[in-house]
Amino acid sequence: MADHAGTFVWYELTTPDIASAQAFYGAVAGWSIVDVGMPGVDYRIARAGDVQICGMMAPTGCEPPAGARPGWLGYVAVADVDASAARVTAAGGRVTFGPRDIPGVGRFCIAADPQGAAFALFRGDGTPPPMPPPGTPGPFGWHELHARDGEPAFAFYAGLFGWEKSMAVDMGPMGTYQVFARHGVDLGGMMTSPMPAAPCWLFYIAVESIDAAAERVAAAGGTALQGPHAVPGGAWIVQARDPQGTLFALVGPRVAASPA
Repeated sequence: MADHAGTFVWYELTTPDIASAQAFYGAVAGWSIVDVGMPGVDYRIARAGDVQICGMMAPTGCEPPAGARPGWLGYVAVADVDASAARVTAAGGRVTFGPRDIPGVGRFCIAADPQGAAFALFRGDGTPPPMPPPGTPGPFGWHELHARDGEPAFAFYAGLFGWEKSMAVDMGPMGTYQVFARHGVDLGGMMTSPMPAAPCWLFYIAVESIDAAAERVAAAGGTALQGPHAVPGGAWIVQARDPQGTLFALVGPRVAASPA
């Protein structure tokens, strides 16, 4: 886990309608999703090919706050969950659940940064399986923090995970979009959100064609909020809501239509 420290290694969706969520994300992202038979909770794991991507669960049977608010949660790898949890609180954040062991899986806790955005800390048992190359359709390909104030938000996560500033994009009246990296590899971006909504992390699923994926969102009952539009680096993005109202996003190329 040491090599993965400071990177997102797992994602989890808590949803009020897990059957509908399974059908939606299966159609949009191409995931195969199966119930793992976890006692006391309906927990399902999504895969892209042979790679485990994320978990999904219904709030029924979950202890709050883990199941208190529907939405996506990202897990960041750390060497020591308890020590990292202590650093969260020392830096002005909150630990809202745990730390707790998952037998045969690892140890985790759920936290919130000083501005209220939720995330999780995780130390797995054993060596994580290798992930496919960046840009491969199916996995999450980008992580974006919508903060009330981007600069102190970056300072919090940099102190906790060792994240470094990478490219900074001037968005004009919307301020600066700060890309963050770990060991020189870009992981995502942070911005001071112009929206009045609560600070949150937004996770981007990599897709093979942004236009085709946007069409699948609409066909499956979701709603595109922004995009498709181009971003630095040549990718295209769509920000959307699933049928249960949960925010998520897509990132991928714009593929030219084949000539008739």
